[in-house]
Amino acid sequence: MENNSYGAIDAYIQTFPPHVQEILQKIRQTVKKAAPDAAEAIAYQMPTFRLDGNLVHFAAHKNHIGFYPTPSGTEAFKQELAQYKGGKGSIRFPLDKPIPYNLIEKIVRFRVAENSSVKNAR
Repeated sequence: MENNSYGAIDAYIQTFPPHVQEILQKIRQTVKKAAPDAAEAIAYQMPTFRLDGNLVHFAAHKNHIGFYPTPSGTEAFKQELAQYKGGKGSIRFPLDKPIPYNLIEKIVRFRVAENSSVKNAR
């Protein structure tokens, strides 16, 4: 499922207007802070972080930032995410509202622990 059409996360981010680039870079830094050992990639044409498997993906859309921490990542934070639209493993953060970077960090830390426990159970 690899798609390196963007080549790198930097190239992906540069395709957006400056205010969206700023948000995407801040999300990237937030994920790196929560998962410093995670590897960056482009998968499904989105910035992706991997650590013992896929950790999270994120992408910019016309009116929101999509954040994809898997179904378990959204379920574990259901109450905090109640104000946002989303699907089984996705969250939509509207571009016209503050992005909850602290919540993103908590979700990423949860996903790191989850992937680590799955790896250790093998």
